Amino acid sequence: MNIFITGATGFVGKKLVEKLSQTGHGMHCLVRETSEVTHLEEVGAKIIIGDITDKGSIHQGMQGCQWVMHLANLYSFWEPNNKIFECVNIDGTRNVMECAIDLGVSKVIHVSTCVTYGCPRERPFTEESEPEAPLSEYARTKRIGDDIVWALHEERGLPAVVVFPAPVLGAGDPKATGRYVDDLVKRKLPATMLEDSSMVFVHVEDVAEGILRAAEKEGNIGEKYLLGKYRLSIGEMNEAVRDISGVPLPFMSLPDFLVMPTAELLTVVANLFRAPPLWGMSVDQIRTSQKGIDFDGTKAERELGLIYTPPYDALKDMIREMS
Repeated sequence: MNIFITGATGFVGKKLVEKLSQTGHGMHCLVRETSEVTHLEEVGAKIIIGDITDKGSIHQGMQGCQWVMHLANLYSFWEPNNKIFECVNIDGTRNVMECAIDLGVSKVIHVSTCVTYGCPRERPFTEESEPEAPLSEYARTKRIGDDIVWALHEERGLPAVVVFPAPVLGAGDPKATGRYVDDLVKRKLPATMLEDSSMVFVHVEDVAEGILRAAEKEGNIGEKYLLGKYRLSIGEMNEAVRDISGVPLPFMSLPDFLVMPTAELLTVVANLFRAPPLWGMSVDQIRTSQKGIDFDGTKAERELGLIYTPPYDALKDMIREMS
């Protein structure tokens, strides 16, 4: 089986490539010219230079492939120009899916995110829960991307399966959670905050395994899978990081009523200087953290046989790498 993969140089993509290299499947990986591709070369993946905003490069790279795994997206809670979210998460997704239809692939795994559900009234929510308003530009554009996938599934027979990972933990995380843990370990945070807010988390290894199992399972076209099980409050995560690293937590805790005003101020400053907000405190990030994430990911356990790794193990992996 030849598989066309977008996002193969990303956090989850690297783990997925590692797993696929042990299966005998061929890999066609769409990468930008500036991407580090040593890990792809080492496993014999075919490298296609381009990106998901360039339909021609997608079409070229997808030829001869039976499956598509679409991981590439813009995962961020602040950008100097929000238009880039639409270019990548909406237009890029449409490009990949339309090429998949044109070339007649037999299965597409679209990797979305649990935050597209917003904060449903049903807690914990499931795959079939009614989504509420998205809490960030990232979530808004990812949801529109999902809508495109389902519309093409209904109208043109796109053979799609969609997975919705929780916030991902694991060694090598360059994004929001990884930076937060890194800041705690390196004592860059002046204060903790939102200790009572809680989220479901998932190990990066489990996300990669879930994608692979969703692809290999027969008869599941049109299915959705939330990926994640264990819920931690931010306070519990802080304590776990302290216990694993031996680094004391910040002495101060920012009161809840000051968190959003602080984020609003830091976001204004970020927009003015066109640089990311200090400590990752954008309005979108804080709004998402305040609402929390609580879902039931047992469908993937039941139907895919996925076994979830406790978040403490993922945090140990992260902190070991930082040491």
